[in-house]
Amino acid sequence: MSFSVTNLAPAMVGPCEPTPSASLPLSPIDRAPGMRRLIDLFLVFGPAQDPAKVVREALSRALVSYYPVAGRFAVSDSGELAVACTGDGIWFVEASANCSLKDVNNLERPFMIPKEELIPCLPPQVKQDDVFLMLQVTQFRCGGYAVGVRFNHAIFDGVGVAQFLKAIAELARGLAQPTVEPIWCRESIPDPPKLLPQGPPPVFQPLALEQSILDVSQDRIDQIKNQFTSETGQKCSKFDVVSAMVWHCRTRAINLEPQVDVHLAFPVNTRRLLQEVLPKEEGYYGNCVYPMAVTAPSEKIENASIVEIVSLIREAKESVPARFSRWVKGDPKEGPRMVPLEYGSFCVTDWSQVGFYEVDFGWGGPIQVAPLTEDDLIPWCIAPVPCSKRGVRLLLRCVLKEHLEAFHHQMMSLV
Repeated sequence: MSFSVTNLAPAMVGPCEPTPSASLPLSPIDRAPGMRRLIDLFLVFGPAQDPAKVVREALSRALVSYYPVAGRFAVSDSGELAVACTGDGIWFVEASANCSLKDVNNLERPFMIPKEELIPCLPPQVKQDDVFLMLQVTQFRCGGYAVGVRFNHAIFDGVGVAQFLKAIAELARGLAQPTVEPIWCRESIPDPPKLLPQGPPPVFQPLALEQSILDVSQDRIDQIKNQFTSETGQKCSKFDVVSAMVWHCRTRAINLEPQVDVHLAFPVNTRRLLQEVLPKEEGYYGNCVYPMAVTAPSEKIENASIVEIVSLIREAKESVPARFSRWVKGDPKEGPRMVPLEYGSFCVTDWSQVGFYEVDFGWGGPIQVAPLTEDDLIPWCIAPVPCSKRGVRLLLRCVLKEHLEAFHHQMMSLV
């Protein structure tokens, strides 16, 4: 049997009440190169009663307080990218699958339904880059459902879009207002000096990366954390441990020349570092990400212990507050640590603190949350993701096919 999804009622959904008309600025982080792009993910839930209707009505209510999300991109008087609060709305699709979630293994990878059928697609007459958010609610024959999300990174970061989804979910559960009031306030973020690009813009070739999923036991993570504390007298996080493990194993598997630099990149949430300029309460849903990186010769990472690599990651993380402060005060040398878009670079993103697993439309939180964006300009890993076993799950697109077996062998020797 082939499994498929049928779209039932695609439409633009706007705020259910009149909202302000205004032109709002984006922050310099929102406007950074590469941010104006769509990020795809889905959340899978258990049985529910008419979830598409419930989510759609709650969405329309949420757009009253989150009215900029119903707008469109514009250009400010100063020539910068901005938001026109037009109230045009966001694209919403109700869909139905011809199978149960069990039939398709709860949408675990490898997907038994094409991922393109689980996320909303705009009609040809609507420009994809102009819509800030799209949602698709697909109900399965078992009563379970999936919420496919496409969001524009120039409007939200991960924490921001999770905040918006949680607001919709609270209204779906019957709350009169979201518990966290949204804050725009993008103009408050300092505009650091811009470095003029040298020469023509670079051209990047996507890498043919292989998808893989690996589980790491909590016992192994705890063992490394205890070893790190024993050797250094300091503490480290689960993210530090799994990042070090994967970077070490990946570097060994791809086997670059010993003196070639390898790079580990990871985004740092800087909301707490912007307390002097942002309101004290929660609610800011714009981009608050400062890319950080660790660079070292390939042979150093290949030969280092996991504890030594964790120390490198900890040192980089601990340097962020001072670096970020100097950057926003005008020092261009302290700008985000951007790594080359090449095979020797590797990016790890922490989803455990973003908030997607707290989204509950009234029938319980998600069974799983999964990214759908296959951005192969740089090898990447999302970690740690909760899994059914005691431990964490890693979602990876980090090696070429010819290095996949060696990478898995290296990881199995550690986990």
